[in-house]
Amino acid sequence: MAKRKLERFAENATFPHLFQPTYDELQTGYRQKGQWHGFFGNNNPIVLELGCGKGEYTTALAAQHPENNYIGIDIKGARLWRGAKTTVLNNYPNVAFLRMRIDMILCAFEHQEISGIWITFPDPQPHKARKRLTSPMFLERYKKLLKPDSTIHLKTDNTGFFQYTLSTIASEGHHLLMHTSDLYNSNLQEDVMLTQTHYEKIFLAQGVPIKYLRFKLK
Repeated sequence: MAKRKLERFAENATFPHLFQPTYDELQTGYRQKGQWHGFFGNNNPIVLELGCGKGEYTTALAAQHPENNYIGIDIKGARLWRGAKTTVLNNYPNVAFLRMRIDMILCAFEHQEISGIWITFPDPQPHKARKRLTSPMFLERYKKLLKPDSTIHLKTDNTGFFQYTLSTIASEGHHLLMHTSDLYNSNLQEDVMLTQTHYEKIFLAQGVPIKYLRFKLK
């Protein structure tokens, strides 16, 4: 397993669409900040997937919506390898991956550079509400990089995280667009149904209902 990880880390360094800035690079002025449209070679909307893992959603959305650009963000290089490899094998021109901590997201993107966010099966942080990716602290950061009227999507198996997010949206005065506590027994037929992640399939096999909501920041 260790050898396989080392091989994947080595291959990650060869992918032109996988960016791995150091902490110092992010702190002192990352070269890609404000330049992501230049990387993609177009002015199409840029959508982020936060905590993208193996990039299943990032690549599925990119295939379904070639009119958008997608960037998957995760700190785990071995996981990102899978998404980066899938991108190469399918020759997706509208995908990039960024290896970094999500709490440093404002170091990587310029004001209003982003047009949407997907948060798929994040760590629920049961004992550290402040670190949840839908906490007021994180939402305030997203507000700075998102264009006005952008949509944030959340998909999770965790009831506590789902209810926390609903409560945060209400208490902070954000705009809840829709929500369901049992996605696959709802009548939705849209992007959220496009693909199932590795862990999502495990949850469904265990009979755990998948929750989904989308909202806009005030």
